[in-house]
Amino acid sequence: MAKKGKLLINVEYAAARTAFALLGLLPRSAAIAFCVALMRLLPAVLKNLRKTGMRNLEIAFPEKSIEERRKILAGSLENLGRVLGELSQNHKYSKERFAEMVEFEMDDETQELYRRNREEGQGVVITTGHFGNWEMFVLGFAASFQPISYLARPLDNPKIDAMLNARRDRFGNQPINKAFSAMTAIKLVRDGGILGILADVNTHPREGVFVPFFGLSACTSAGAATIALRAGAVIYPAVCVYDRERDKYRMIRGRIIVPENTGDRERDIRETTARFTLEMENFIRQYPEQWMWIHRRWKTRPPGEPSVY
Repeated sequence: MAKKGKLLINVEYAAARTAFALLGLLPRSAAIAFCVALMRLLPAVLKNLRKTGMRNLEIAFPEKSIEERRKILAGSLENLGRVLGELSQNHKYSKERFAEMVEFEMDDETQELYRRNREEGQGVVITTGHFGNWEMFVLGFAASFQPISYLARPLDNPKIDAMLNARRDRFGNQPINKAFSAMTAIKLVRDGGILGILADVNTHPREGVFVPFFGLSACTSAGAATIALRAGAVIYPAVCVYDRERDKYRMIRGRIIVPENTGDRERDIRETTARFTLEMENFIRQYPEQWMWIHRRWKTRPPGEPSVY
């Protein structure tokens, strides 16, 4: 991808900063309502988004009717609008407010893992996704417990990237460049750190492995499994779902995964990736309207297989 010129970077940044400033002047409910309405309009302007979303839903839920899939897609766009709306507002929230808005289910197994992390230096890799509100997840965790690091690929506009990171890192969270800092991430986790990874998007075969996702092979980043295996860490699949009735977010978790280390690194990475990907699938089956269906999740195909889009 060609590098953006300074003029384009500045124009994009000015537009984004102005949009966030204007949204930030609104009450929370109004900002979210505006962003939800905006996201609902997107498929009318960018028709490929609706096509991609409906195709993904056909793959994942062949048993559902077209009308049922349309409702899920509409809910998914509403969820993305809520994420954007909250992002425009969260600079106003104190730690105490975040702790009220985001609830964490600290069951006995989770409490024991957290104790081992603090007292024994057990590293933890949290695998999450573009599900519910991932932005509130990282901030809510830092507000209620402790700052964490998160693996992210920088945006192609460095000024917008810095603006968004300033919002995400208010309580001490630290971004790690996904493209260049694998060893940094491994060392952090090996030393007892907590690392969050968005592990639900299509990736290039150089960076991923093919594992089942809703019954169809999906090229999935090998990063989470590789880091966990090399650092001797456990994987904690979790997402932050929106509870409409209570107007709150809450974390739900899947099965804690201890990567199997047989000595066959390729197999171990593939099996570990398949296990946390299955947990993501389970989350999506519970709350299908809170996942980002407009992403071409099955774009990369195994050699010889035709495109599904």
